[in-house]
Amino acid sequence: MLGSSGLHHVTAIAGDPRRNLRFYSDVVGLRFVKKTVNFDDPGTYHFYFGDAVGSPGSILTFFPWANAAPGRIGAGETHETAFAVPTGALDAWEMRLAELGVEAGVVTERFGHRVLPFRDPDGMRLSLVEGEAGEGVTPWEGVDGLKGDIAVAGFAGVTLGVADPARTAAVLTDVFGWTNTAVDGGRRRFEAPGGGAGRFVDLVAVDAAPGRLGAGSVHHIAFRAASDADQAAMVKRLRETLGLQATPQKDRNYFRSVYFREPGGVLFEIATDDPGFAIDEPVATLGERLMLPAQYEAQRERIEAVLPALG
Repeated sequence: MLGSSGLHHVTAIAGDPRRNLRFYSDVVGLRFVKKTVNFDDPGTYHFYFGDAVGSPGSILTFFPWANAAPGRIGAGETHETAFAVPTGALDAWEMRLAELGVEAGVVTERFGHRVLPFRDPDGMRLSLVEGEAGEGVTPWEGVDGLKGDIAVAGFAGVTLGVADPARTAAVLTDVFGWTNTAVDGGRRRFEAPGGGAGRFVDLVAVDAAPGRLGAGSVHHIAFRAASDADQAAMVKRLRETLGLQATPQKDRNYFRSVYFREPGGVLFEIATDDPGFAIDEPVATLGERLMLPAQYEAQRERIEAVLPALG
């Protein structure tokens, strides 16, 4: 059965765009892959961070609204986004985060791997996981002190908090073709076939009110589709197996997407791997210029005047 080989991207909400850009570029050490606008609200930025070439499985995106109210963690929400780092890297990361004044937790162990939890300036829950790097990612080494021996190597995965994990699990297994590979305490781990980046989703049962979107919360998570045909096949299984409907396909310039809300309340996207982030600017200069979709190019001057300066 064709399915999804892993996460494509994670999209979250941030507050101040300058602070968001500095944190993920200078602290976490991700490459600023694309500077564009929210296609549904062109007066707002849409930032994309990732590996050196913008590989699927490494992309963390943000809608930054300077005056966004804080989100609230709860059921039907992504509770943590985990980055992969090489084995042995966490000692250096503990020192780095402490020196930079970043709120971090205590190193723990999950599924046999060391994990360092921390938060971004908006309170978004993140972690670094040793030894869970997948294939197909080129770590970005453009930040001082973050070379290949400790640099982020794409996503390890995400943790979803839902009231009834069994119903969410059915989407992962019956639609995406993932497998429940392990249980660790209250976590059920699901793994994508193929060994790529972003290949884990952990489900935890949450007895709480639904989460509220806002700064520091995840808006949606996207799963990879190798092609339009593969995406359509997953949409068909979603409808015929679970009775769930996805949206019509939307062209996001760098991938083509469909969306649906899984039974636990988390917004899921299925995004194609192609055409990728080099479709409108060279890999060597990714993220340096504001890129607009064709429908907004004629409005460039007005849009650039409204967007806040990032310098």
